[in-house]
Amino acid sequence: MAAAASDLLTGWCLFGLALLAILIFCWVYVRKYQSRRESEVISTITAIFALAVALITSALLPVDIFLVSYMKNQNGTFKVWADANVSRQIEDTVLYGYYTLYSIILFCVFLWIPFVYFYYEEKEEDDGNTCSQVKTALKYTLGFITVCAVLLLIGAFVPLDIPNKKNSTEWEKVKLLFEEFGSSHGLTALSFSISSLTVIGMLAAITYTAYGMSALPLNLIKGTTSASYERLENTEDIEEVEQHLLRIKSKCRDGRPLSSRDRRTLQQLEDRLRILRRRERHLESIEKSWWTKACEAIRPLKIVWGVFFIIVALLFTVSLFLSNLDKALHSAGFDSGFIILGTNLTNPLNMLLPVLQRVFPLDYILITTIVMYFIFTSMAGIRNMGIWFFWTRLYKIRRGKTRPQALLFLCMILLLIVLHTSYMIYSLAPQYVMYGSQKYLVQSNKTIDGQPRNVTLVSKDCDADAPEDQCIVTRTYLFLHKFWFFSAAYYFGNWAFIAVFLIGLIVSCCKGKKSVIEGEVDDDDSDMSDDELSVYYH
Repeated sequence: MAAAASDLLTGWCLFGLALLAILIFCWVYVRKYQSRRESEVISTITAIFALAVALITSALLPVDIFLVSYMKNQNGTFKVWADANVSRQIEDTVLYGYYTLYSIILFCVFLWIPFVYFYYEEKEEDDGNTCSQVKTALKYTLGFITVCAVLLLIGAFVPLDIPNKKNSTEWEKVKLLFEEFGSSHGLTALSFSISSLTVIGMLAAITYTAYGMSALPLNLIKGTTSASYERLENTEDIEEVEQHLLRIKSKCRDGRPLSSRDRRTLQQLEDRLRILRRRERHLESIEKSWWTKACEAIRPLKIVWGVFFIIVALLFTVSLFLSNLDKALHSAGFDSGFIILGTNLTNPLNMLLPVLQRVFPLDYILITTIVMYFIFTSMAGIRNMGIWFFWTRLYKIRRGKTRPQALLFLCMILLLIVLHTSYMIYSLAPQYVMYGSQKYLVQSNKTIDGQPRNVTLVSKDCDADAPEDQCIVTRTYLFLHKFWFFSAAYYFGNWAFIAVFLIGLIVSCCKGKKSVIEGEVDDDDSDMSDDELSVYYH
C-alpha cells in the first residue's frame, strides 16, 4: 500500500508539472500569433484556456490506458492493493475526468467562445456602451445554446435499447424513456452531444490534420528560401516596376491626360511597388535577425525532425488503412457501426506496442507521442491553410498578425479535433486502447496418452475473449461505442482522412520551398503592421 501511495503521489506530481508545461506552452503559442494592435485581454484568456483544455483532454487517453494497465502485474495477476473496490474507484475517477473535460468543451464551444467572438465583433463595429455589446453577443450566442440543448435532449430521450413489446402503450414507452434517462444520470445525453461534436471534429481532422501531417514534415525537410536571395530578386522586381512607372508617367509630361487603361495600370503598379517595398523591409529585418542565424545553425536538426515526422505519418496512415480494411472484411457491417472485437489483420502499430510494453514506459511514450503529433500537425494544418468556410477563407493564421476572432476559431477547431483524436488512436491500435498492457491467466492443459496432466496457469494478453473480471476495459473504449451510427460515420471518415493525406503528400512534394516571409506580407496589410514583425526579429 505504501508503495502504491508513493507511486500515486509521484504520478500527481508529474501531472502537475505537465499541467504547468501545457499552460506555459499555450500562453507562448497564443502570444506568438496574436496581433499586438488588436489584442484583447478577454480573447487572449479565452484562447489560452481553450487551447489548454484541448491539450489536457488529449493527454487523458494515455493516462486512462496507463491506469488500467498499472492495476495488474506482468504475470496476469492483480496487484495487492487493486481489489474490486479500488479498481471501480479508479475507473469512475477516469470516467468523471472525461465527463468533466467534455462538459468544459461543451461550455467553450456552445457558450464561452461564441460569446467572446460576437462581443468582439460588436466592439469593432460599434464602440458604444458595453451593455449593448453584451446584449447583442448574448442574442447571437443564444442560437448556439439552443443547438446544445437540442443535442442534450436528443441524447437524453433517444434510448439505446428499447424492449420491443407490441402490447406496450405510448405512455409506457414515454415512461421507459424517463427511467432510462434517470438510470444514466444524464450521462448518455452528454455522450450524444460530444459524439455529435466529434463528427464535426472528424471533418476538421480530415481538412486540417490530414494536410498538416504531410505539409509539416516536408516543410521541415525542404526548408525555406534564402533571405539574401529573395531580397536580391525583390530588388530587381522593384527596379523593374519603377522603370515601368516612369514610362507611363512620361506620357503625360507634355500635359496630355493618361488614358483610362494607363491609369488602371499606374494604380496597379503603385500597389505592386508598395508591396515590394514592404517585402524589402521584412527581408532586411529577417536577414539581420539573430533568429534567422539560429535557424540556419539548427537546419540539420530540422531535417532529422522532418524525416522522423514523415515516418510517424506513414506509420499512422498504414496502420489506419489496415485497421479500416480489417473492419471492412470482418465486422458485421454498417448496422453495427463496423465495430470488431480484437484484430484479424495486424498493423505496424499493433505489432510495435506489444514489443515496447516489455520496457516500461516505452509504450506510453509512443502513444503519447502519437497523440501530441496528431495535435501539432492539426495546428500546422490550420496555420498553413487558414480558416475556411467551404470555399471562402475567413481568416489567416500569421505570426504576430492573427486577429482575435481567428485565434478563437483556431481554438474551437482544435477542441473539436481533440474529441476525434481518441477514436483515431483506437482505430490505429484497438486492442491496446481497450486493455493497455494487461494480461490474464488461463489454464494450460497438457495431455499425455489422451489424459489431461500438469494443469498450469499461463499469462495471455487481454482480448475480447478474456473474462470480464480478469481484464478491465478503458473508459475511452466504452465512451466511443455508445452509439453505433457515430462509429459508422467515423469509419467512413477514416477512409476520407487517408485519401486527403495522400493528396496532401503529393501536393506538398510538388511544391517548391516556402518563402522565408511566407504569409507575412499581404495586399490588405497596412504599413503599421510592419512594426509588429520587429518584435520577433530584433
